[in-house]
Amino acid sequence: MSVQVVVLCAGKGTRMKSEKAKVMHEIMGQPMSKYIYDLAKEISDKKPIFVVGYKKEQIQDYYKDTVNYTEQKEQLGTGHAVMITKEFLNPDDDILILCGDTPLVKKESIEKIIENNTGDAVIISSIVENPFGYGRIIKDSQGRFEKIIEEKDADDSQRMIREINAGMYLVKGNLILENIDKLSNDNAKGEYYLTDLFEILKNQDKKIIVENIDKEEIFGINTRAQLEEARLIIQKRINAKHMEDGVTLIDPLTIYIEKDVSIGKDTVIYPHNVLTNGTVVGENCTIYCENKIINSQIADDVVLKCSFIEDSFVGESTTVGPYAHLRPNSKLGKKVKIGNFVEVKNSSMDDGSKASHLSYVGDAGIGKKVNIGCGVIFVNYDGKKKQRSIVKDNAFIGSNSNLVAPVTVEEKGYVAAGSTITKNVPAGALCVSRARQVIKLDWSYKKGLLD
Repeated sequence: MSVQVVVLCAGKGTRMKSEKAKVMHEIMGQPMSKYIYDLAKEISDKKPIFVVGYKKEQIQDYYKDTVNYTEQKEQLGTGHAVMITKEFLNPDDDILILCGDTPLVKKESIEKIIENNTGDAVIISSIVENPFGYGRIIKDSQGRFEKIIEEKDADDSQRMIREINAGMYLVKGNLILENIDKLSNDNAKGEYYLTDLFEILKNQDKKIIVENIDKEEIFGINTRAQLEEARLIIQKRINAKHMEDGVTLIDPLTIYIEKDVSIGKDTVIYPHNVLTNGTVVGENCTIYCENKIINSQIADDVVLKCSFIEDSFVGESTTVGPYAHLRPNSKLGKKVKIGNFVEVKNSSMDDGSKASHLSYVGDAGIGKKVNIGCGVIFVNYDGKKKQRSIVKDNAFIGSNSNLVAPVTVEEKGYVAAGSTITKNVPAGALCVSRARQVIKLDWSYKKGLLD
């Protein structure tokens, strides 16, 4: 039996106090609904169906044509939300109904429910300490499902029940198609409740099973505080998985690693680091405190210290920092050294080259074993356009020099400290481009400037 996933995403989320669709609020770098989308894609090869409403454009712009959409123009209840999916439902499928604002449900739990299902419908429940506000699962003396009763309709004994309706269901497609239009909105809110479907099915002697999952997995998000509660849980899950896979995280509660980040074994990450946007870190790296790494590839045996790395590549056994900045499209080879307060932008530095302190390398191609001295600036912008400079293998750029693009320093070219280079430097040549030093003896005494 194949599975079709329906995700309820139409809620406005008024308590979020936001112009953003509730299910598009982010947790660890992706919308909360993306966790449900990913689950849907893992358990079914069918496009999930998203029931959208408030700020639907935000949802559609993000997921594009990877899902099927149906719009709930009025908030008429969960039953109505499922009613308007009928055109996408196949009677031969099992229909899994999930909520876009409950991102903590685990794939393993859902897979187990699907695999073990022997009924016509499954209601997913959980046991909680404080069931206030939730619908209670009512069972008979033999533990069989009888009904779901809402908090406002429950008597005192029923309110003592701690097994609650999680708002997630697995129902045979033909039973939804045959019965969903039988729901009534004859209630105080004028809404169609999906829970009424199970009373209809029970009256038809259909087999309804209640499957219990951990209370953490049914956690729904309605406020910013709950958004952060969910984020902390997902952060712990992500970090625990990395530690299981052989990564050392020191004080993991202070380490922010997004879901799509990959880290090799024997890498050690110290506190207060941020790794995002699909960053890949190799094996046996050491990432000291206070780095932020965005959409970058870090090869094996790299050492990072208090640096900001974005959209860049760092080669094997390279050291970056402290307080360095690799801006987009920077590529460092093997055993490169980028030191204190060095900025690299849209540039490559080949194996063994180093810029140890206080330099700007912008729009440059640096060869192998090049030394870039303290205070060197690659002057890449003339006020209208940016141009590139090239420094070839084994060249030496002395401290406090300026390379005004476009220039090329050939192999083993030597730029003396304090030079401003505007013309190409031949291979093996010394280039000195600065005023000749002049000494006037006793000048300050005669002027009396320092008396």
